[in-house]
Amino acid sequence: MSSTETYLVDSIRLAMENVRERKTWPFGAVLVKDGKVLARSVNEVDATCDPSAHAEMQAVRAASKSLGTTDLSGSTVYASGYPCSMCLSAMYLAGVSQVYYAYSNEDGAPFDLSAERGYVELAKPLEQREMKLTYVRARDQGQDLYEAWNAQQGK
Repeated sequence: MSSTETYLVDSIRLAMENVRERKTWPFGAVLVKDGKVLARSVNEVDATCDPSAHAEMQAVRAASKSLGTTDLSGSTVYASGYPCSMCLSAMYLAGVSQVYYAYSNEDGAPFDLSAERGYVELAKPLEQREMKLTYVRARDQGQDLYEAWNAQQGK
């Protein structure tokens, strides 16, 4: 078995443990960098009452904390299922270089476990999305927020 398959099977086993022992979502993730496992995680949405506590998000959080940085460049995530748009965005922001997944959206669809809905929604023009996103140019008095951040960064 290749290392890719080994890590994917590990993510599946984590997910199965989540289903069998915690009676919750069938998702697991393993984050690896330079051949070292930095994080192994499961979906903890129900346990934490946190809708963002997906397995991949938890892996990114744990690995970042372990390394003391949000820069996970060069890392790989092995996920039991196709990552949702939130998880994919977090992995992009963290610099994850590659993602492998064991179950596709098509595999998950009959069980209502497909991440496709989020991608479809985000592909729509703003005015056609279910959740309205509205720009209102509000500013406080004094120094501009973004200018303050820029100055703090020494730019």
